Amino acid sequence: MKNIPVNLSGYRLTVSENPEMKTRKENGVDTVVTDRDGVTKYTVALMVKAKGQKGEEIRVTLDSDPGEGFSEDEMTRVELIDPRVTPYSFKNERGETVSGVAWGAAGMKPLVA
Repeated sequence: MKNIPVNLSGYRLTVSENPEMKTRKENGVDTVVTDRDGVTKYTVALMVKAKGQKGEEIRVTLDSDPGEGFSEDEMTRVELIDPRVTPYSFKNERGETVSGVAWGAAGMKPLVA
């Protein structure tokens, strides 16, 4: 199963690390991650918190450049556009199975009070 839509209404999302281009190591070199059409992916860390509960930090891959105006220093509150999770499972170099979910979104926008 891929790209399961997520409803985050009722949660506050706050930028905890500024958005940046997503990279991966290939042969020891950082390479920018793009989609099939060559569009650069971005990543952002968000603190997700429901009122009266402890929060959790998640890292979200964005399908495109989120633009300006998102800052961890200003604790920018945001809304994700079409948020989703994608389950994954693979064997690492030690033969162990690693499983989890990867967060993604079409984009994000500042939350207007």
